[in-house]
Amino acid sequence: MPLPENNLLFGLAPRLTTEQREYVDAIFDYQLVMVNAKAGTGKTTLAVACAKILKKPLTYIFNPVQESMMGFRPGTQSEKESIYHQPLIDALLEINENPVQCIYNEEVLANEAIRRKVSVKRVMDSIWCYPKSPLFLRGTNLKDMTIIIDECQNFTAMELRKIFTRVHDSCKVICIGHSGQIDIPSSKSGFVPYMEHFKDQPYCKIVTLTKNFRGELANWADTFQVV
Repeated sequence: MPLPENNLLFGLAPRLTTEQREYVDAIFDYQLVMVNAKAGTGKTTLAVACAKILKKPLTYIFNPVQESMMGFRPGTQSEKESIYHQPLIDALLEINENPVQCIYNEEVLANEAIRRKVSVKRVMDSIWCYPKSPLFLRGTNLKDMTIIIDECQNFTAMELRKIFTRVHDSCKVICIGHSGQIDIPSSKSGFVPYMEHFKDQPYCKIVTLTKNFRGELANWADTFQVV
């Protein structure tokens, strides 16, 4: 399915490579898209841009390797998690969205209402992004939303299973990862095994992105073979 008429993907469409165009088209055409892409390829920015066009709440699931230590760090839960929202924040800025007005955060929500001298409900009207740790997904239902699972290569197969088995057919799911940048023992990563598991399903599309747009240094660094 092509992009809606008069929508240029927030100015990104004219600059898309063939691979990126396939990725964007897949998001609109399939329920599940799994993208294996190295750093700097625009995978998160394009996923967030598409989520905005789809006009459903975005659940952004992150999984830092250090997450098991989250309960021992100072601050509220929102404060502990907020440092892991940077890829989402960067993507929103790329499509000219204000992260403060888009991302749900209890503390920021209250402060923004005070600053603007409006009700919390009024501030909530502009919020459509909901970052969520997989630690708090057990027992939940994922319905009527776009779901981005970022840094998917750092999820174990059991963690991905916990997410996938809660997804209803009214959702779009975009799994973003890179099989070359796994920060947990590679044998535990569920990213590649789940790509294999889903690859022949009619509702799933597997895509790759290979061009790093960050520049010469980043591209050369990516060729280093880590033993």
